[in-house]
Amino acid sequence: MQALVGANVFDGIETRSGFAVLVEGQNIVGFLPEEKVPAGTEIVKLNGGTLAPGFIDVQVNGGGGIMLNSTPTVEGVKTMVAGHRRFGTTGMLPTLTSDTPETCKTAIKACSAAIEEGVNEVLGIHVEGPFFNPVRRGVHKEEYLRAPEEEDTTWKSLIPNGTLLYTLAPEMVEKDKITKMIAAGAKVSIGHTGGTYEDTREALDLGVDGFTHLYNAMTPSTGREPGVVGAAIEDPHSWVGVIVDKYHVHSATLKLAIEAKPTGKIMLVTDAMATIGSDEKFFLLYGERIDEKDGCLVSAEGKLAGSAISMIDAVENTVEWLGYPLEEALRMASLYPAEYLGRGHELGRVKAGYKANLVHFDDEYKVTATWVAGEHEAY
Repeated sequence: MQALVGANVFDGIETRSGFAVLVEGQNIVGFLPEEKVPAGTEIVKLNGGTLAPGFIDVQVNGGGGIMLNSTPTVEGVKTMVAGHRRFGTTGMLPTLTSDTPETCKTAIKACSAAIEEGVNEVLGIHVEGPFFNPVRRGVHKEEYLRAPEEEDTTWKSLIPNGTLLYTLAPEMVEKDKITKMIAAGAKVSIGHTGGTYEDTREALDLGVDGFTHLYNAMTPSTGREPGVVGAAIEDPHSWVGVIVDKYHVHSATLKLAIEAKPTGKIMLVTDAMATIGSDEKFFLLYGERIDEKDGCLVSAEGKLAGSAISMIDAVENTVEWLGYPLEEALRMASLYPAEYLGRGHELGRVKAGYKANLVHFDDEYKVTATWVAGEHEAY
């Protein structure tokens, strides 16, 4: 058993100083004042900073120099995981952008196999597309966009050991197909949609409970047409992901959503691409070169193509740019996505019985160490 001491500990609810986190095997087995650490326990001294639940990113397209689309294998998934872990992400849904049915199924099976091999950072897979509206496709390749077939509603069977999250445009998908996806055990999120407020409400009533990168690639809200954005902000039950990279959404617009949604329903996501955890500042998506310029990723057409931030960047921006307390930013990066994925009983808290998925960072938001299922890495 180890005792992690010397840092302020954010337990998912509040920050405490002078407390130790006891780790044994894959789990946290105690959280108690340092002076009460049992004699004989191995002491791991942290040099100030903050120890918090590890970050959970439900939308991460690439990392470590590769994209899931181009490398839909267990090794590719491991490369992505390693690229993001050094920035505090201890749980993720590797995300596949719109592609062929064969590539979709291959990627789903790869994520399932990674989980089976003990890659504890992988919590499932996010299949972002291809069931989109072409008018809001962003950088998704138009030739891949289509309506789902019957077989597409059964993809959850390919990953019985993890979450399958679909992002789709509800106006492009028959209602019975959405119902079948959810009945099979998948989660469904709304994104890349030109739908109306009414389309969105119908989907929510079917059991859809998420919105992918709120504001981006969806119908905006106006005075007489609330649109998808209006439905997302109004609905008290659904979760929304937000990209806090200073490019995708204006700070004032982000604050409107954060203030309007019930506490616990806003998740930080990166929408990160291959450049995170890599020295290369460009990559290929559908054969097209995407470059990082001034901290954002753009295609040759000048379209935003995902983000160039990590989860610790998202936390820092939420505090320093938006002005929210560090504790709430950390909840948006860990506890709330854990609850969205139905894993709030084991992830997102520093508490006895929870998985020892932790991140330590200093006062400059530099990640110095992570633990995943109790396994420690220092940076």
